[in-house]
Amino acid sequence: MGSRRNGFKKESFILSVDVGTTSIRCHVYDKEAKIRGSCTNKIFLMYPEVGHVEMDPDVLWKGFIAVVKGAVRDAGVQMSQIEALGISTQRATFTTWDRKTGVPFHNFITWQDQRATDLVKSWNRSCTMKAIHGVMKVMVLPPHVYHVSIFLQICQAIDEGNCCFGTIDTWLLFKLTKGHVHATDCSNASSTGIFDSYQMCWSGFLCSLVSLPLSIFPKVESTGHYFGSTDPSIFGVSIPIMSVMADQQAAMFGECCFDVGDVKITMGTGTFMDINTGSKPHTSVAGLYPLVGWKIGSELMYLAEGNASDTGTAIKWAQELELFSDIRETSAMAYSVSDSDGVCFVPSFSGLQAPLNDPKACASFMGLKPSTTKSHLVRSILESVAFRNKQLYETMLRETCIPITKIRVDGGVSSNDFVMQLTADLFGRKVVRPQHQEMSCLGAAFVAGLGVGFWKTHEELKKLQSTDKEFLPRGAATEGAVSPSREYIPVLQSWERALRRSMNWYKP
Repeated sequence: MGSRRNGFKKESFILSVDVGTTSIRCHVYDKEAKIRGSCTNKIFLMYPEVGHVEMDPDVLWKGFIAVVKGAVRDAGVQMSQIEALGISTQRATFTTWDRKTGVPFHNFITWQDQRATDLVKSWNRSCTMKAIHGVMKVMVLPPHVYHVSIFLQICQAIDEGNCCFGTIDTWLLFKLTKGHVHATDCSNASSTGIFDSYQMCWSGFLCSLVSLPLSIFPKVESTGHYFGSTDPSIFGVSIPIMSVMADQQAAMFGECCFDVGDVKITMGTGTFMDINTGSKPHTSVAGLYPLVGWKIGSELMYLAEGNASDTGTAIKWAQELELFSDIRETSAMAYSVSDSDGVCFVPSFSGLQAPLNDPKACASFMGLKPSTTKSHLVRSILESVAFRNKQLYETMLRETCIPITKIRVDGGVSSNDFVMQLTADLFGRKVVRPQHQEMSCLGAAFVAGLGVGFWKTHEELKKLQSTDKEFLPRGAATEGAVSPSREYIPVLQSWERALRRSMNWYKP
C-alpha cells in the first residue's frame, strides 16, 4: 500500500471525519493510530421555531471539505498518501434532496428536534404501535412541518422517482461521489427507527405506517465496505471511502469493545451508554435502544443503548452563567466542598430519557439555601452526570442480564476526574479513560483501515489502545467505615425525589 515516487515508498495514512452536533473534526492517523494532523470546524445550528433544530446541508458540506483539506495540510502530507477515508456522523439527522440536481428540499432536521414529539406520543398510544417497538420521532415527516411549496416539491420528486432521503452520511456520500452513490450503512440505518434490525433491511410495514415509499431510501451496506471513491475534482485525487458509521457505534469500535459485555460510555453533549450484546438484537421495555453496532464481513454485532441528553449541555450552561470560567476548574471546585449542601440538580433541558422517558420534565435546582455557594452548585451538576450514569448502568444490567466485562469512557466530559471517580464508586467497577477522547473518529478510521489492510485484525487494534487513567472504586478505608457508594445512598435518594418533582412540568 502507499504511493511511490522516485522508487521510494511513501508513508500512507488513514483519514477520518466525525460530524458531531457542535463540530466537524478530521484526523489523519498513522500506523500506530497516532494523530498526525487535525482540523476542526464549528457546526452552526439553526432554531427557526421553538423546538425546531436544523442545519444547512450546504454549509455542512463546505465544512466537511474544509476540515479534510485542513487536516491533511496540518499533517504535512499529500492527499495521494491517504489510503482510505472513514466517516462517522451524528445519528438520526436527515434531509431529502432531488436526485437529479442534488439540491436539498429542506435543511437537516437534527436528532435534537422536538417538532414531532406529540405526534409520536399519540402514535405510541395507538393499538398498532403498542405492538411495535422502535419507531423514533426522527422519521416523522408531517405535512405541516414544511412550507406547502416545499412539501409539494417533495411529493412531485417522489412521484417522478427523484427524491432521495438520507442521514448525514448518505448526503456526504452523494456529494463526495458527485451523485453516483445513494447509500448508508446498517449502523446508521438502525438508528432511524424504520430499519428492521432482525431482517437487516428497511421495514416496508413501518414505511407504510408513516407513508414513506421505500424508493426514497438509500441502499444499506456493511459498515466496512467500499462505498466508492471521492470524485478527483474535490481533493485532487480519488480517495476510497471504506467506512461510514454512526457516531456512537464508531466510538464503541474505537474503544475496541468487540466482546459481549463490553461497555462504552460517551459523555459529550449528551451521555450515550452502550453494551455489546453479541450477535442478537436486544429488546427493552425501559427505553434501551437495540442497535446494529457494525457489520464487517461476516461479523455482525448488536448493541443496546441508553442515553441522557443533557451532559455537556448542562456544564456549558453553567459556564455561561459564570459559575466557573474554565471547565478544567470544575473538578477542583467540586472537591473543595465535602458535599453539595443538599442541593440537587436535574439535568433535563431536553426532557428525561431512559428509564424515566419523560420529554416534559424540566431542568431545575432544588434544595437551595443561603449557605449555597458556586462550588455547591457546580458539585451538584457534576453529581447529576454521575447519577444519570448510574441510572443508565443499572437499567442496562437489569434489562440485558449480561455480565459486564469492561467499561471504557470517552467524550469531553470524561476528562473531569470528579465525574469519573464518582461514576466508578457508584458502579463499583473500574472505569478506564483513554488518552484521546475522540473515539468516534478513531472507530471510523479503524474500520476503514481494516478494509484496505492498513491494520489486519481486532487484536492488532487492541494493542494500539492508550490509557490515560484508570478509576478504581474506592473501598472503605478502615473496617467499619462507609464506602463512597454507600455514603451516596441518601444523596441519590434526594436526587431521585428531585427528578420526580421535575417530571411532567411542561404538560399542555
